[in-house]
Amino acid sequence: MARFARLVEAALGVSAASLLFAMMLLTFVDVVGRYLFNQSVVGAFEITEIMMALLIFAGLPLVVRREEHVTVDLADRFFPRRVRRAYRVAIELASGALMLGLAHLMWRKAGRSASYGDTTTVLLIKYAPFVYAIAAFLVMAGIIHFYNAFARQSPRE
Repeated sequence: MARFARLVEAALGVSAASLLFAMMLLTFVDVVGRYLFNQSVVGAFEITEIMMALLIFAGLPLVVRREEHVTVDLADRFFPRRVRRAYRVAIELASGALMLGLAHLMWRKAGRSASYGDTTTVLLIKYAPFVYAIAAFLVMAGIIHFYNAFARQSPRE
């Protein structure tokens, strides 16, 4: 299981890095084309928009696994270790349930988008496959929250 988790983590990391690099390259080519040749990349905004959404949601499972998301622990140090552990488990379970709920909503949204044939305005790229991917990333994040809830020790500890 640990090997599979590392493989998924590496694949997500490479995907996120590739998306970020592709966004950077597209922006560079678009700006250079606009200023030097007076010709921008057609649909660059749409492509960047889609890649940004995928980047955010591809990174979400990584952030959840490493527990690198923003947390506020103003009162944690005043509670005994057992209370902090119970609180952490409750938060992870609630977060996992919310992620799976969001995944369900996104999956339904993707289905509606596919049935309507929703596309981008300029390049006519279908939205549904990207919304399905976002739903899958949310499912991963939810499962990781549940895993973190029952892990012996937090990755941050």
